[in-house]
Amino acid sequence: MSALSDAATGSRTWGYANPVAVRFGYGVLDELGALCGARSVVLVCYPEAHQTGLVARMERLLGDRLQGVVSDIESNPDAEGLDRLYGDFWRTHGQCGLIVAAGGGSTIDTAKVLMVGTASGQFDELLQSLATGASFTPAHHKPLIAVPTTAGTGSEVTGWATVWERARGLKHSLALKQTWPETALVDPELTLSLPAQPTLSAGLDALSHALESIWNIHHNPVSDALAIEAARKVLAHLPQLMKALQDRGLRYELALAALSAGLAFSNTKTALAHSISYPMTLQHGLAHGVACSFTLPMVLERAIGANAGRDAVLGRIFDCPLEQAPGQLADFLERLGVSTRFEDYGVSREQAQILIAQALDGVRGQNFIGRHT
Repeated sequence: MSALSDAATGSRTWGYANPVAVRFGYGVLDELGALCGARSVVLVCYPEAHQTGLVARMERLLGDRLQGVVSDIESNPDAEGLDRLYGDFWRTHGQCGLIVAAGGGSTIDTAKVLMVGTASGQFDELLQSLATGASFTPAHHKPLIAVPTTAGTGSEVTGWATVWERARGLKHSLALKQTWPETALVDPELTLSLPAQPTLSAGLDALSHALESIWNIHHNPVSDALAIEAARKVLAHLPQLMKALQDRGLRYELALAALSAGLAFSNTKTALAHSISYPMTLQHGLAHGVACSFTLPMVLERAIGANAGRDAVLGRIFDCPLEQAPGQLADFLERLGVSTRFEDYGVSREQAQILIAQALDGVRGQNFIGRHT
């Protein structure tokens, strides 16, 4: 009996594990000092964190324990920029006791790269292991407290970091037992200043994480429950939030949705929609949240009917018969200004079919249940 049919009959074995301690709610950032203890800290944050007052707030919370600030973080961290950051970090802050990463997924991912030191102190050694798939054991390791300022990536509760190598058209995934944060401090207040477009992109990323963990061969009942909760919250509240960006209640719901989705896909990884998204970002410059969400209706249509158990879980998300859900999801995205057509992103139908076929054979595409029917 296959794993898929086992799942349908309820006899499939499964497990769930996540080592990250989570503190959630308005005001939890004030717990940072106690969590850091006596350790010296380097803050990794986004460039605008000085202007937004976040760095000053961290200085008040940490006092003389704050030994340095690394803020020249680029969106979708590329190997070329990481090479410089990495060498500077280990030369200047090699003796620090802890990294605190405050920002979106790019910031937290960058911190995960910085937290694992090579024997040589050079990034090339780490990049070579990513490029070849060779095992890598850090010579040095810094613990990490992750403080997300967006509601979407889930990086604060996963052990993965994305490293782009644009010069070679490649995307790498850093995944080590050492790259899990020790704690995630999720304070919805930090998302209140987020502009509309990053808010939308992050929310759609969370929706993608939730759905991708359901139509996934690695699903389990815990990830399902988290994913259903996350998807329903995004579908219900993201359109409302886009009309009321300062609504504290809606910001709370989206932060909780993003956290739940992160906890879900931390155990399943992503699937076909993310596999398609990588070339859309590398080759067509599409923002990640849009790149991984505009194909969700198409992937949902492919997923329906692949497995009765998965259909039942997906059916708990949508307030319509499941066969109508792809259309409902497409309408949801279009109303938010996100086209679901490849042609609108400069990709012909013929090119799209090739891209989808290649994505199905990719590492993440192989997690998709529809590929195995």
